[in-house]
Amino acid sequence: QVQLVESGGGLVQAGGSLRLSCAASGSIFRINTVVWYRQPPGKQRELVSSITSGGETQYADSVKGRFTISRDNAKNTAYLQMTNLKPEDTANYYCNAEISSTFDRSIYQIYWGQGTQVTVSS
Repeated sequence: QVQLVESGGGLVQAGGSLRLSCAASGSIFRINTVVWYRQPPGKQRELVSSITSGGETQYADSVKGRFTISRDNAKNTAYLQMTNLKPEDTANYYCNAEISSTFDRSIYQIYWGQGTQVTVSS
């Protein structure tokens, strides 16, 4: 069984910083791309950033220059460093990842975490 758990959310003032973590646990063989999404209150979920197993990154235009995605493969953990936070960054942040398990290394499944709430006050 594989699980993803996000952490690091909270309440912060505009201009502040937070670092979110997305930790995978269980019978993991390999993790491919990890993606961070967010869902603001009353709005649709949107892609924030992604990182491949090779370290290639992509960002939504709204967060470029402020957010940095990274990963520590030894810890099966990805991070989203968020700086210069704005009230419009307020959302529930989710990660998902393509993961193959030790039970069947050839099959990749998408796993989702439960989300972590980020609230930015003005």
